[in-house]
Amino acid sequence: VTEIGEWAFSGCKSLESIDIPDSVTKIGEWAFSGCESLESIKVSKNNYVYKSVEGILYDKKMTSIIRFPMKHKNVAFVIPNSVTEIGDDAFSECESLESIDIPNSVTEIGSSAFSRCSSLKSIDIPNSVTEIGRSAFDGCSSLESIDIPNSVTKIGEYVFSGCSLLKSIDIPNSVTEIGSSAFSGCSSLE
Repeated sequence: VTEIGEWAFSGCKSLESIDIPDSVTKIGEWAFSGCESLESIKVSKNNYVYKSVEGILYDKKMTSIIRFPMKHKNVAFVIPNSVTEIGDDAFSECESLESIDIPNSVTEIGSSAFSRCSSLKSIDIPNSVTEIGRSAFDGCSSLESIDIPNSVTKIGEYVFSGCSLLKSIDIPNSVTEIGSSAFSGCSSLE
């Protein structure tokens, strides 16, 4: 096996762990989406494209976090300083994740990166981030506050959709584009 295709294990609700051999050189988007029992992703030490640290999937240089397993034991997580990109779907549906620390090295938050993280209460986006991808925080129903730094120029579609406890948000002057339905379903927004 050299490639794991898009949506390959999507919806495998009983899958608890996966071992990726050294032969795998490509993992498609959303490959582990909906794997609600997934606790750990392991990667062969001889794999030259991917790496696993504490069961979390990264690219080999650890500049991109690809997938944080939905049932990972950590309820709080500090993203390593080497990471510059939080990939599409990287933390989606991690319902037990309560807090996350994003370092100043991160410049991009991918589509659906934190969607449906229903226990996530607050998040600080560092000044290094310039774009927040589509649906990045969609369905984060416990999210009460968020700070958007002056570095952000674009807020994608549906970014905060369904954040029903979000009370206020300050949009900096740097933002030139807000996508459609960015705040739909934010019933507590004052």
